[in-house]
Amino acid sequence: MELLSRFCFAALWLLLLSGQVLQTLCVRVGINYGQIANNLPSPMVVAGLLQSIGISKVKLYDADSKVLSAFANSNIEFIIGIGNENILNMRDSTKAQAWLRQNVQPYLPQTKITCITVGNEVFSSNDTALMSNLLPAMQSIHEALVTLGLDKQVIVSTAHSAAILGNSYPPSTGSFREDLAQYIQPLLNFHSQIKSPFLLNAYPFFAYKANPDSISLEYVLFQPNSGVTDPNTNLKYDNMLYAQIDSVYSAMKAMGHTDIDITVSETGWPSKGDSDEPGATIQNAATYNGNLFQRTATNQGTPLKPSLPIDAYVFALFNENLKPGPTSERNYGLFYPDGTPVYNIGLQRYLISSSWSSSSSSSSSFSKIMVAYELGILIIVIAVFI
Repeated sequence: MELLSRFCFAALWLLLLSGQVLQTLCVRVGINYGQIANNLPSPMVVAGLLQSIGISKVKLYDADSKVLSAFANSNIEFIIGIGNENILNMRDSTKAQAWLRQNVQPYLPQTKITCITVGNEVFSSNDTALMSNLLPAMQSIHEALVTLGLDKQVIVSTAHSAAILGNSYPPSTGSFREDLAQYIQPLLNFHSQIKSPFLLNAYPFFAYKANPDSISLEYVLFQPNSGVTDPNTNLKYDNMLYAQIDSVYSAMKAMGHTDIDITVSETGWPSKGDSDEPGATIQNAATYNGNLFQRTATNQGTPLKPSLPIDAYVFALFNENLKPGPTSERNYGLFYPDGTPVYNIGLQRYLISSSWSSSSSSSSSFSKIMVAYELGILIIVIAVFI
């Protein structure tokens, strides 16, 4: 009973939280679910959390069977990934089909897998062989999807760093790096052919970190500021993320494509950093993500594409304690591994402290959580009518 009470208490907190978050989040906002950590809750617990706070889209960096099984019948859409180390193998049609039979088919339709990313930020590496193999691997996966009759429900893409841009300012003059043109042009042709989105990992934080004296913090955090006007289009930008997106649209247009949509596959702000990482604070992280959520909730587009709502996946769900690199890399999460928020997006007065075991991976534990969740709903319903 004590365990049940604790979960019921946590469930009530999640319900209270979800009621407010849903006013801020919209269905266009997804979350990156990274797992480079040794202290994360089980996928079943995570499934309950995400459903409670209204997240409808999740991006994985692999095809974790435990995660895909845990989210069965959750109605949450998934992007799953094929790692860079497996790109060469995916050129082989037999291996591509085998990968799909093992990592996609068993979970459909209970788990809504809608996209497969082949590699991550391949063009930001110095591996020209990997770059050359990327498009053939994507084509092979797509052909395997067609063979298996899955191409109408699962699309193929790959995620790119904003560093593939050779020029990004002003946005109307955006262009890809010249040394990458030979890879990007046929890739864009493929996107156009199969009607899949161009995935962009965009972090205004990196630009601010590199040059805090010249870049306005208000501009990168979506706060009120004087903005920047593109002299060629007279379009005004009040935040850097939208300028980055439009720079990529301009770069694609320069290569003959205006028929490919951009999805922001990663964006976020760290809540903690090293001494040489200015701006990495809880307050700034809450401001960036909170304002991003509000912008996407209005379904507004960028100045160049005002009628096209922005699809964005926030990085990340949890702080990941085993990620290498600077301190910021381990502090992008919206939640600590114990399930408590790292910061609130205007929800402080609704928060009730809760804790949940990161080892609750059995189905019986999950059942208790769901019972508690249902009890929480019942309690609130009763309270409304008393």
